[in-house]
Amino acid sequence: MHVLILGGTTEGRRLAETLDADGVRVTSSLAGRVADPKPLPGEVRVGGFGGADGLARWVREHQVDAVIDATHPFAGTISFNAARAAATSHVPLLALRRPGWTPVEGDDWHPVASLEEAARTVGRLGRRVFLTTGRMGLAAFADVSGAWFLVRSVDPPEPPHPARMEVLLDRGPFTLDGEREVLRTYGIDVLVTKDSGGAATAPKLAAAREAGVPVVIVRRPPVPDGVPVAATVGEAAAWAAARAG
Repeated sequence: MHVLILGGTTEGRRLAETLDADGVRVTSSLAGRVADPKPLPGEVRVGGFGGADGLARWVREHQVDAVIDATHPFAGTISFNAARAAATSHVPLLALRRPGWTPVEGDDWHPVASLEEAARTVGRLGRRVFLTTGRMGLAAFADVSGAWFLVRSVDPPEPPHPARMEVLLDRGPFTLDGEREVLRTYGIDVLVTKDSGGAATAPKLAAAREAGVPVVIVRRPPVPDGVPVAATVGEAAAWAAARAG
């Protein structure tokens, strides 16, 4: 059996490790946005497919038996391309999505639908912004005036980006003590994040709650209609095993 994992997430990595250990042929596809990705078991390809048609062609040419979309919850384009490609190639598709975060008592969350809406919201909440939405979406904040941004990303961001900005190069998982220190050291009074879910980056939410810092949180896009969803690596591995018969 040959499983194509559209990866780039912690869950995608763990799934590749699980399936490879079970003797399944695995190809992990990475978008190539991280300059130095960690090694993965099985086969690895980097870069786009050329849209849904290109992905469908790759699936047929490489005799893929199942596709698992384990991309970031906000990587919407590839998810919809995967749904179209799986339908035209008559190959089963599963989306592996970690559950989103849920607010608890003491949280001051301000949900928004997009990065653009987040940019319009931060100005009324604070002036020193901890921006943890990744380097690819900084253009949405480029024209925000009256605010200073601390941008955390794995790789250095490129323009367009906010004029008043400091970059903090780091990769999760992050600790609660570390996030407390970031908020305190930089005098952060508003946090901006995507509802990525998972434990690796959740400590910033707890630190913001303790410090009374409001959080602008971008809601995640929906999974394409008709695509089944697994919440854990175990569920996804079981789905793949069932496809193998």
